[in-house]
Amino acid sequence: MILTTIKHPPSREASVRIPIPAPPVVVTPCDPWPRPYYLEKGLRRVQPYHFTYNTFCKERWRGRELLDIFASEFRDRPVEYYKDAIERGKVVLNGQPVPSSHIMVRNGDMISHTLHRHEPPVTATPIGIVHEDNDMIVINKPAGVPVHPAGRYNYNSVIEIMRAERGHGWNPLPCNRLDRLTSGIMFVGKHAKAAEELSLQIRGRTVKKEYIARVKGEFPDGDVVCDQPILQISPKLGLNRVRADGKEARTVFRRLAYYPQKPGTSEEPKTERERTRNSKMAWKNKEGYSIVRCSPITGRTHQLRVHLQYLGHPITNDPIYCNQRVFGPSLAQGDSVSDNDEDIIARLSRMGKSEVAEAVAYHDEMVEEYNKRKAEKMNGELCEVCQTPLYSDPGAHELGIYLHAKRYACEEEKWQYETPLPDWALPPLGTLGPSEPTPNTDPLVIEIADNIAEVPYSNVRAGQPKLVEDQPTTPLWVMPG
Repeated sequence: MILTTIKHPPSREASVRIPIPAPPVVVTPCDPWPRPYYLEKGLRRVQPYHFTYNTFCKERWRGRELLDIFASEFRDRPVEYYKDAIERGKVVLNGQPVPSSHIMVRNGDMISHTLHRHEPPVTATPIGIVHEDNDMIVINKPAGVPVHPAGRYNYNSVIEIMRAERGHGWNPLPCNRLDRLTSGIMFVGKHAKAAEELSLQIRGRTVKKEYIARVKGEFPDGDVVCDQPILQISPKLGLNRVRADGKEARTVFRRLAYYPQKPGTSEEPKTERERTRNSKMAWKNKEGYSIVRCSPITGRTHQLRVHLQYLGHPITNDPIYCNQRVFGPSLAQGDSVSDNDEDIIARLSRMGKSEVAEAVAYHDEMVEEYNKRKAEKMNGELCEVCQTPLYSDPGAHELGIYLHAKRYACEEEKWQYETPLPDWALPPLGTLGPSEPTPNTDPLVIEIADNIAEVPYSNVRAGQPKLVEDQPTTPLWVMPG
């Protein structure tokens, strides 16, 4: 058994909480070696195991009830489970069971939660090695695998998979972060000094990044600049939107290819009611898809996904930002002011529980309706050990989205690493199109503020780019800010 001793803050006054000395927090035997992986049906699975989470009280938790924290911050299990876990002593505060689930949590408190852990499966695609030397490893991260242990994922993460491949004592140090659903270039330091140096370069915006996305409809030609600020509206769900009071964000986009809808692959509306309904859904009129190069100048969470949604060309299989069930018929195109955040959070929280989280604008002829139905959601069964609801396997189309970090390069041209285009960005079978991007236009040298006139929002229909004149050599498109 592995014991971890946690130093606790001094006891409070008896009138506030009985000052019983808190014992060490016991971490259950939850570090099996070798890791309990097994591969099945193209997925990497983890056998369920017991695990204890230990976390100090976060600032936003201070003065809140213990059950309220679990109900609002964690969506892995229903609130009834957390209430029962508190009452049965599976959730403890400073190593001690609590008399009520309504007890207040204060600064310095340690919350421990022991549970029977069920990790979702991830793709069995190996982590690709782009480059390796004595200081770092450059990898090609598969889509659908989180970088760090978080939420429902622990051993099914890049860090733990690499540790399992290289030895228990090996400590990988990621220098950049990709969303779980995103694939592509990542840097993993072999020692602290190398990781710190590269992390500082990336944070200091001296590294040029190039992503590839597959988006809905015909994306405008030329360079498209979106500089809308981004605000996180739900830490629990990791949901972000364009908002005037958000953090500065800027992305330069360029279309590499457009592939129109193949004849006979879309369903024409059969009735007047269907035609009226479709006329209110902007994405319904956007046929085909575009392959777009994305150059983020800033690095906000979900920046590319949010900016593409705002521009009216969301990533075609994005289960959040291309989901009409969540964002409504407009898919939030050109929307920076609506006050429906609570409704959107409520809709999204149902995804993956009672409903399938699929992108409703997603219609790839290569993915059959069967695979769309085969999606991760609660299957109605309970675990025999812990009685927690079980999930079905994710469908193949849920293991990632069409967003790939293709190229990272040092501004001083000391190094650059890139991957080939992913399969979904290549021309469809029997269709001509680029198999590699055009030469990169360096977004870091575009003096946007100096060279582009401001375009009043009222002069441009929401979500529609406007061609800026006096740029005869390279048409430059700018979203109104």
